[in-house]
Amino acid sequence: MSYKQVILVREDLKLPKGKLAAQCSHASVDTILKSDKKIVELWKKEGAKKVILKVKDEKELFEYKEMAEDLGLKTALITDAGRTVLEPGTITCLGIGPDLEDKIDKVSGKLKMM
Repeated sequence: MSYKQVILVREDLKLPKGKLAAQCSHASVDTILKSDKKIVELWKKEGAKKVILKVKDEKELFEYKEMAEDLGLKTALITDAGRTVLEPGTITCLGIGPDLEDKIDKVSGKLKMM
């Protein structure tokens, strides 16, 4: 079995590279902290695969969040504090997993990489 984590990022925000990296890091850590420790350990043993994917906007991000949660996947919605380039409360990205790759692909398998 293969495991992975995906981070869905809003394309409409056109985040600078540093901000994008920080937001994705928040999403990764937050979902790991919510996930089953056994799954996290198996995922880490396989190399902790992470894939950054893009969604069109906030509406689409919420659609994927609902799909993931309907399948029982752990998610973390990231909201920016607004200290740099975004307004406070801007929703930037969504972390999903880690979990079984096949399960995550049912949600995000058709999305394109960032």
